[in-house]
Amino acid sequence: MLKQLRLLSFLLTLTVSFIFNGSAQNPPKNWKNEDLAKDSVYGTSSDKALALLKGKTSTTVVVAVIDGGVYIKHPALKDHIWVNPKEIPDNHIDDDHNGYIDDVNGWDFIGGKDSDVNHDNFEVTRLYRDLSAKFANANPNKIADNDKADYAKYLKVKNDFEPKRKALVEQHVNYKMFLDNIDRIKAILGKDNITKNDLTNYNPSDTTLLSAKKRMIRNFDRGLTLEQLVKQIKGAMNSELASLNYQYNVDFNPRYLVGDNYTDATERYYGNNDVAGPTDRHGTHVSGIIAGQSNDLEGIADNVKIMVIRAVPDGDERDKDVANAIRYATDNGAKVVNMSFGKQFSYNKKTVDDAVKYAEAHDVLLVHAAGNEHKDDDTTDQFPTPVYEGTHKRAKNWLEVGASDIHGKPAPFSNFGKRSVDLFAPGLKIYSTVPDTGYAFLSGTSMASPTAAGVAAIIREYFPTLTAPQVRKILMKSVTKIKFKVPLPLNNKTMVSYKDLCISGGIINAYKAVQLAMKKVGK
Repeated sequence: MLKQLRLLSFLLTLTVSFIFNGSAQNPPKNWKNEDLAKDSVYGTSSDKALALLKGKTSTTVVVAVIDGGVYIKHPALKDHIWVNPKEIPDNHIDDDHNGYIDDVNGWDFIGGKDSDVNHDNFEVTRLYRDLSAKFANANPNKIADNDKADYAKYLKVKNDFEPKRKALVEQHVNYKMFLDNIDRIKAILGKDNITKNDLTNYNPSDTTLLSAKKRMIRNFDRGLTLEQLVKQIKGAMNSELASLNYQYNVDFNPRYLVGDNYTDATERYYGNNDVAGPTDRHGTHVSGIIAGQSNDLEGIADNVKIMVIRAVPDGDERDKDVANAIRYATDNGAKVVNMSFGKQFSYNKKTVDDAVKYAEAHDVLLVHAAGNEHKDDDTTDQFPTPVYEGTHKRAKNWLEVGASDIHGKPAPFSNFGKRSVDLFAPGLKIYSTVPDTGYAFLSGTSMASPTAAGVAAIIREYFPTLTAPQVRKILMKSVTKIKFKVPLPLNNKTMVSYKDLCISGGIINAYKAVQLAMKKVGK
């Protein structure tokens, strides 16, 4: 998932996350709300927008958060959680006859009768498992005509899955050896807290120790202490083990916990009402960006309720669950849906496409994170996508969002696309809620998407006659245009225009969006 700050490459984790999460001073806690002219930061100007709207009537807007779960009892969130007015809590009856029993605050599409899904495969693993059963031993020259498309997909999946799993295994062994060599150097030098100066006069004849010495010095030069370096390596190794044991493990399949007929894409009524689940950190942070309010935190929107829909495990979300989550949000009154997740392969795109069309027909705006792989979404697959399968038609109710930093630059990890990403929004070092009562700075397009969703919610609050496509157009037309050249994500040597990164050429601006909405409706 991308979702749960989707697992980036270890290179990004080791050399970039330190920059994101500790080496530089944290920005102001609510910089995402601030204004360029007033505060000299490239925030959303949501504070300025709400000041302009002061005294005007707003309509409460339900924002659905499709994610891994939300800790709804957080002090900054508990008063901003959607409550199903037609459902009586804990009476084990479907009071509103919508097919979901006791769905008081939302629904969990990856929960079952007795348990919830925590870890799951990546989609590439599921496809590799399914397609290998048919094609692993097939003769390429004897593939039946009606199987050729599936065989081509198998080859694509195979060429993605096998090298990545192999690389994870090799990387894990490499880091284990590095940690072992650090321990050997500690013993030789007779101290635990080794510094760069300690290594200056140490010239081992053992080539592996010499390599470890050079590697340690490179990381010291980046500003890391040995303790920090070891901590990051161990954290990465734990992530790698999780990937090997779950995400890239063809023998692991937790779907039995849900108890549905997974192959039946039309099945809608399964799951449970546990909206937190075991993976609620990411969704809690996302929700706080949109709606959190406390002495420490100012969410983007001022009159919203968060509907929690759990569909994203620690791994890739499944298309059936995403489709049902969109339909549930639509049927139960959400006007904005945040989707901070994504993957490189799709199992059943059509079922998601049908749900997107359903949301479009019912005037629901879908806001989606562009991805954290610093890739061009114009040329690489990133699902779900607003372009309907087999066509060039794009959903009119879909907003695709990249991540920007406090200086207006694209975040180094952010995906981009001059034809596929609509706009950018603050997504680097965003302060928000985490379970149980805490707060944290997190980074990702997962944070940029709810920032944009919050701005969209402001427009829907105060200008309820505007349709979802109209809101999208207003947000696109009202961006802060970035006129200076910026570095291509994770490539500081290549300078580009924002028009090379997204359709609008800028960063979302709530104040300008409100002004444009006022003009549109004649207020």
